[in-house]
Amino acid sequence: MKKKTVAILFGGVSSEYKVSLSSASSVIRNVDAEKYDVVMVGVTADGKWYLYDGPVDLIKPDEWQKPEYIKRAVLSPSRDDGGLYVLDGEPRLIKIDVAFPVFHGKNGEDGTVQGLLELSGIKYVGCGVLPSAVGMDKDFAHTLVKAAGLDVPAFFTFFEEDDFEECVKKALTLGFPQYVKPVNAGSSIGITKAKNEKELREGIKEAFKYDRKVTVEENIEGFEVGCAVMGNCPEDTVVGEVDEIEAVDGFFDFGEKYSLIHSKIHMPARIDAETAARVKATAKRIYRILDCRGMARVDMFLSNGRIVFNEINSIPGFTDKSRYPNMMKGAGISYKELIDRLINYALAK
Repeated sequence: MKKKTVAILFGGVSSEYKVSLSSASSVIRNVDAEKYDVVMVGVTADGKWYLYDGPVDLIKPDEWQKPEYIKRAVLSPSRDDGGLYVLDGEPRLIKIDVAFPVFHGKNGEDGTVQGLLELSGIKYVGCGVLPSAVGMDKDFAHTLVKAAGLDVPAFFTFFEEDDFEECVKKALTLGFPQYVKPVNAGSSIGITKAKNEKELREGIKEAFKYDRKVTVEENIEGFEVGCAVMGNCPEDTVVGEVDEIEAVDGFFDFGEKYSLIHSKIHMPARIDAETAARVKATAKRIYRILDCRGMARVDMFLSNGRIVFNEINSIPGFTDKSRYPNMMKGAGISYKELIDRLINYALAK
C-alpha cells in the first residue's frame, strides 16, 4: 500500500510558539515511518512558512531555522493543488494527504489554519474551524456550555475599549480570589490570580497585553481534572483516563505547567469510580456540544460534587509526557497508536 504523506505543521505566530516546538518534535519522532512519509513545515514566530528537512533534534531548542535546512514555502488554498509549494527557484508542489497542525494558541489552534486547510481541501487532524475558534475563545465556550445546561464559573467579559473603572466595578462583585484571563490565549499565559483589588487592576491590564478581550472568573473551590477525548462521532468516541492537577496555591500557572516544581499531576485522578464516570460523561457531552472532531482535552473543576467546566483545548500539549497522551495511555492507547488513530480520524472525515 502506498504511504500517505503527512505534513506536520509547527511553530506559529503565538505566545505558545515554543510549546508547539516541543509538541511537534515528539509527534514527528513517533509517526509510523512504515505507513507515512513526513513533511515538516515550520512557521516562524513572525509568520514565515518554511519546508524543513533538517534533524528533528533542532526543532525543540528553536534551532531549526538554519539556511541549509529550510526553503520558503506556502500552503496553496487552491483545491486543485492540494499541497505545499516550495519556492526555491522554480516552484514545486508537494502533494499532502493529511496535515497534522501541532500549533498552540492564536494563529493555529483558533480556526485560522483550519480555515486555510478547508480551502485547500487537505484533510487535517483535529477540530474544524468553528469548534477550534470557539474552544480558543473562553467567553464563547463558557456561554455555549452554560446555554446547554452545564455548570460554568460566574464570569464577566470585557473589551479593551470598555470603561476600565466599570470593568473593575463589575469584577469586584465576584469576590476574591478571582482569575483574570486573556480570552484567546493558552498555557496560562497572561493569567492572574487576583486576591485583592490592586491585583485585579494589574491583572486586567496584563491580560489586555495578550488579547482585546479579557474574562474575569470567580474562584471555584476544589481542584481541576482533565479528560482526553478522541473521535469523529458519538459511536466512535474514545475517552482517556481522568487526571488531576494538584496545584500550588490552587493556580496551575505557565511556570508550573512546564516545570512541575511545586505542583503534581495525578493520573489517574484521586477520585472514586462513580465520580470519574461522571467526569468522562461530562467531557463527552461538552465535546459534542462544541462539535469537536478528532481530539480535544476538556478541563473541569470538581467542587463538593459539582463538575464545573473550565476550558477545552482543541490542540492540547502533545509531547509523549503531556497530559493528553498520558490520559490516553491510561486507557490503553500508546503514544504511537494515538498519533496513528488521529491521522486515520482525519483521513476518514
